[in-house]
Amino acid sequence: MNTPTLLVACLLSSLTAAAEPALTLNVWPGLPPGDPPGLKADEQWKPGNLLTGTVATPTLAVYRPSKDKDNGAAVLICPGGGFYQLSMVDEGAGVAAWLNSIGVTGIVLKYRIPNREGIPRYLAGLQDAQRSMSLIRAKAAEWGLDPQRIGIIGFSAGGQLAADVETNFDRRMYPTIDDMDGPGPRPDFALVIYPGGIAARGSEIPALTEDVRVAKDTPPTFLSISNDDRGGPENAVYLYLALKKAGVPAELHVWGEGGHGYGIRPGTAPHTTWPARAADWMANRGLLKRTGPAASPAQ
Repeated sequence: MNTPTLLVACLLSSLTAAAEPALTLNVWPGLPPGDPPGLKADEQWKPGNLLTGTVATPTLAVYRPSKDKDNGAAVLICPGGGFYQLSMVDEGAGVAAWLNSIGVTGIVLKYRIPNREGIPRYLAGLQDAQRSMSLIRAKAAEWGLDPQRIGIIGFSAGGQLAADVETNFDRRMYPTIDDMDGPGPRPDFALVIYPGGIAARGSEIPALTEDVRVAKDTPPTFLSISNDDRGGPENAVYLYLALKKAGVPAELHVWGEGGHGYGIRPGTAPHTTWPARAADWMANRGLLKRTGPAASPAQ
């Protein structure tokens, strides 16, 4: 293993046990849109890192970097899990710890699962993610965040949510609830990691699903996927091609091997260094530049 890869592996190994969040809050002030009254939560943890069952009350867990590192940027984190489970450590709290290590506030979204009957399987999660983006922006001053450096990252099904959020900020998928919905849900940047559900199936030409609407004002995007991803590298590649065609700044990494669902876990293979590449991309775009002291939401 070369020295840079070894350093990345050691760093990620130290991040797997993320600190407790500084703050946890509900996404919605009451019943989420479209959910029936009296829906019972049945959240269950599988050994390790997977949350299964029914999430009835979506939440945000806010992880803050140390004050000496805090640069004011923040990222909403959407774990994957096929819309029936959530990878809350490898694609959630561990990702927040990595973001904290580069001075960024990581905010983990526990969105509603499983998918609700009668609506597209991603819609409940998309509503939760859109609301979360608006809520974070509304809280930016209180939390000491830079309102022009609030991004989103998603993995697998969460990668689909990240792509949906960044390409549907002009149409909110639920009726406005309160003042927290005042700020728009557009992220300032997006990181889409081994996404699913983006490439249109059965198309003879590279095409995206109807809900992914790339335009010239889509935020700058970093994409990472493996050539042997079981969902198909097309999900990231087609999104990159659409971004390029629209003139949106984008960076795509296609790793020769790596499969699917590796999250933030350390390793020796090249695909496990995606966090370092993502940090480089963020730094090159000025997203990690410190702009001033930030206040902790726990205070």
